[in-house]
Amino acid sequence: MIKSKTYKTYQGPKYPTKADGNVPIFNSYEEEANFWDTHDFTDLSLLEAFKPKKESLILRLNREMKRKLEKVAKKKKVSVSTLSRIWLAEKLQNIGA
Repeated sequence: MIKSKTYKTYQGPKYPTKADGNVPIFNSYEEEANFWDTHDFTDLSLLEAFKPKKESLILRLNREMKRKLEKVAKKKKVSVSTLSRIWLAEKLQNIGA
């Protein structure tokens, strides 16, 4: 008797997902759909998340500034590093650098 293989149907990602650069953690399909409904994958700031980072910068912050940065990053569901890169990129774009 020959056994046939059984294949599993792809059920989508497991939630919660992991944060990836500028793409936050998603706790549900609906949350992910809402994000992509309001964000364009071709947006440069999102594409930057997928480019390898070859340079690093060390910033010294006072404790209160770091705490505030961590609070905002947690609310936006991104890492402190990612939030900092986004804000720096936006500032540089705004001043035309």
